Amino acid sequence: MKRYTIDCIAGDGIGQEVVPTAVACIDAVAEQNDFRITWRDRNWSSDRYLSKGAMMPVDGIDQLDGGDGILLGAVGHPEVPDHITLWGLLIPIRRAFDLYLNIRPVRLLPGIEPRVVGDGRIDTVIVRENVEGEYSEVGGRAYQGTRHAMAFQQALFTRRGVKRVTEYAAELAAERSGKIISATKSNGLIHSMTFWDEVVEETLSRHTGVELQSVLIDALAARLVLAPSSVDVIVASNLFGDILSDLVAATAGSIGIAPSANINPDRSQPSMFEPVHGTAPDIVGKNLANPIGQLWAGSMMLEHIGQAGAATDLMKAVENTLLRGMRTADLGGTASTSEFVAAVLEEIDAVASAGVER
Repeated sequence: MKRYTIDCIAGDGIGQEVVPTAVACIDAVAEQNDFRITWRDRNWSSDRYLSKGAMMPVDGIDQLDGGDGILLGAVGHPEVPDHITLWGLLIPIRRAFDLYLNIRPVRLLPGIEPRVVGDGRIDTVIVRENVEGEYSEVGGRAYQGTRHAMAFQQALFTRRGVKRVTEYAAELAAERSGKIISATKSNGLIHSMTFWDEVVEETLSRHTGVELQSVLIDALAARLVLAPSSVDVIVASNLFGDILSDLVAATAGSIGIAPSANINPDRSQPSMFEPVHGTAPDIVGKNLANPIGQLWAGSMMLEHIGQAGAATDLMKAVENTLLRGMRTADLGGTASTSEFVAAVLEEIDAVASAGVER
């Protein structure tokens, strides 16, 4: 029997609620597909920061190395500045393991009404550069505490970084519609984004059969609202990809449905899977969180480690649950987190009993 070791970081807020539900569902499909997962629970969170001064141990990266993957919930706490939670856990993992691809698929799931007027078709994958760009450590402040206070932050774009994320996006587009949109703002950011445009165009010139369209970020945001079905694969910088993925998830029903995969393509180090949503402190402890984003992230993890059948089973169970009319509050329903997950577990059993074709 095949066995995998997965590190589990529930994090903060509703991450503590949706991660255990995802683990239960993943274990269920694992059992039915004849493999097992050993979970290594990591109690790394804002609570740890408040008690010990750090989101994770000094040797946290070393502890994760050697595992087959990382399942992350969400990080963030009302009493801890967001830059501390982000730069204390998520970003160090991404950069230490060179998880330079951030894959964020969004599609209109069965039974969910889109939040936009259109033809009702939303199926987009955002390929986001994940370790450089606008999210840079290069910068600083000066004259703090005076009326001359100032700050600067330097965006970093390398040919290697832009090229490798574009290569992946091109291969993905070739498997789908053959069309790719590059998110840019080269009319205003005359150095970084013109460089981005040049490298994207140069890279895609070697991919015959893939059609490139470069679209300014503001126009692209409007297009995702007005004509989402016209957008298939987007390649975007760190900041632009982050923003656009929230936008397109909202058009497809709720930010609570969207997953995110932080990928090291050569698999030399573990990749990390998480929902796009935050910690939602306003609903913590109320059993209201939407678990779909976490479940979908778990499905992406299963596919990445080589268990495509189990990944399909898990998403089929989620879709069947939606088709039964069950919705959490963010999708206009009345189901609690636990009720939705109980229904997903029932559907996992049903999928197995039906012998669904994989």
